[in-house]
Amino acid sequence: MPATLTPEQEQRAISLIRGFAMDAPLKAKSGHQGTAMALAPVAHVLFSRIMRYDPTDPHWPDRDRFVLSNGHASILQYSMLFLTGYGLTLDDIEAFRSWESRTPGHPEVHHTPGVEVTTGPLGQGFANAVGMSIAERHLRATFGSEVMEHHTFVLAGDGCFMEGVSHEAASLAGHQRLGNLVCIYDDNHVTIDGVTELALSDDVGQRFEAYGWHVERLGEIADDCDALEAAIRDAMAVTDRPSLLVLRTHIATPSPDLTDNPKAHGNPFTAEQVSRTKAVMGIPDEPFWAPPDLVQAYRDLAAERGATFHGEWSDRFAASAVDHAAWDACWAQSGIPGWDAALPVFEQGEQVATRVAIEHAFNAALPGLPGFVAGAADLTGNTGTKLTGQQPMTYETPAGRQIHFGVREHAMGSTMVGMSAHGGVLPAGGTFFVFLDYMRPPVRLASITGTKVFFVFTHDSVGVGEDGPTHQPVEQLATLRAIPQMQVIRPGDANETVAALRAAIAHPGPTAFVLSRQNVRVCTDGSAVEKGAGVVRAVGDPQVVLIGTGSEVSLCVDAAEKLAADGIRASVVSLPSWDRFEAQTQAYRDEVLPPGVPVLSVEAATTFGWARWADDSIGIDRFGVSAPGAEVLDKLGINVSHVVERATALANKG
Repeated sequence: MPATLTPEQEQRAISLIRGFAMDAPLKAKSGHQGTAMALAPVAHVLFSRIMRYDPTDPHWPDRDRFVLSNGHASILQYSMLFLTGYGLTLDDIEAFRSWESRTPGHPEVHHTPGVEVTTGPLGQGFANAVGMSIAERHLRATFGSEVMEHHTFVLAGDGCFMEGVSHEAASLAGHQRLGNLVCIYDDNHVTIDGVTELALSDDVGQRFEAYGWHVERLGEIADDCDALEAAIRDAMAVTDRPSLLVLRTHIATPSPDLTDNPKAHGNPFTAEQVSRTKAVMGIPDEPFWAPPDLVQAYRDLAAERGATFHGEWSDRFAASAVDHAAWDACWAQSGIPGWDAALPVFEQGEQVATRVAIEHAFNAALPGLPGFVAGAADLTGNTGTKLTGQQPMTYETPAGRQIHFGVREHAMGSTMVGMSAHGGVLPAGGTFFVFLDYMRPPVRLASITGTKVFFVFTHDSVGVGEDGPTHQPVEQLATLRAIPQMQVIRPGDANETVAALRAAIAHPGPTAFVLSRQNVRVCTDGSAVEKGAGVVRAVGDPQVVLIGTGSEVSLCVDAAEKLAADGIRASVVSLPSWDRFEAQTQAYRDEVLPPGVPVLSVEAATTFGWARWADDSIGIDRFGVSAPGAEVLDKLGINVSHVVERATALANKG
């Protein structure tokens, strides 16, 4: 098998990539060929000369990570996965952007072998790459460089660096001094509307230098494989800062019609334009040209390099003194057996804010969760994400388990997705619930991809108090519940909060904890979390069922006692997780909410969606107000007398 490709084979491979970049969008009648054509040489250099990976084992832990942040150029990544032997076939390439194909319009993790993260929303992939680099460095410091030492490479474009998330993530990466991160900036001066100068006058290189990055302006070397390799290797040698390589490219190179033309960004070439470009490249004018000898040579090279790198790592791993129990738990994103033995149990009647309860739970579980790291967007002490006795994760102490994200919710969410996608790390990040709006893109992407991340949202209602309507998230819970594949848990008290952590560790995807600022009376044993809902106050032959979530569960218990004194039998149900309850059998749901018995829901948030479970709802279908939290709750009807009044009317109506 060849150790390298000949110069002639390299040029043919680059032409094959560019041919695919034109042919696939032409057949699909949609797609983005121009960027993929321009970046074909640098992608070839990365995959054939630089990166360490094994196509036979896409999940080998110590592989280099590749992220295509400008994910609209997905055909570039698919071409490389085809050439390197990840299992994509010519049929897959021809099925680009079609129903159930393995080559969708943007790269999707878990869908196409070799894709590390789902990219497309510009800037997200770049921020994911920052998270991957954080994860690698943390694991290297924890387990040793003999078993963990690799780079993350990311391709990003003008759109990525216009989006705000890139500013936050680049600032965080520079502060963390991530020497294992190399970003290649596709500086092509083109956006959909036209040339970038229409809307952008930043000097991106100067921007990144100000963030503390190592920046090299490579100029016009986009087609020079040797110069590209030298520049990337020089960047890899910089170990105390992340590197940005500013590469001046020309979109749609070498098209005689559309090079440097903004129309080449998202409009497929015509068949005639494709033919003229193939003539310039000197390849046959046929769709999806892929000579078997060239493809086999490329795959042989990738297989040989992969077997060598992977084999050397396997030998090092076998000879290492790595703690296998901890290593396995990290990569399973779970706990060492018995991890939950030390979790706290709270006494009935205790007054504990659920944000405080989650901090107790995190710290009690920490020894048994070796991959767990936690932090917040400058709100560590406020959101229950402070890890007692743990060092901060910094350049000097990369094994630290306490992350300080700064006031960067968007970067926090996106880098956590990257950390988890890298593997070996289970991240939790906290902020006030109202600031979900600052991190909704990564929350959505974590849900799409099933990435295991803990989003800790506190200050969950108008109980926030004096901070007023800007900080009182009346609508956020309904919007969070609307996201498919997101596990949402609003625990009713401290015991349900502990149970929520158990549920989150067992769950394969993301979990959102929605927690109170104010103290909440302990009134459950926590068991309702397992199935999403459970009866916390049972009565025989109930006349009405009161459903509460979060801090309103104890309110419902108090109201039920008052109703009992008035001769009305009311059971109380805690419903901490709609999605978990929805997954139960109809028989269990009928056991909790008996058919024919009227149901009143009580939640200090908008009533939107509650018609699914309740006949009547008490909530807050308006924005809040600045005043002490208890007073705001009372004035807006979240009180015992209002619940008793509405429950009585419902019971009598039945």
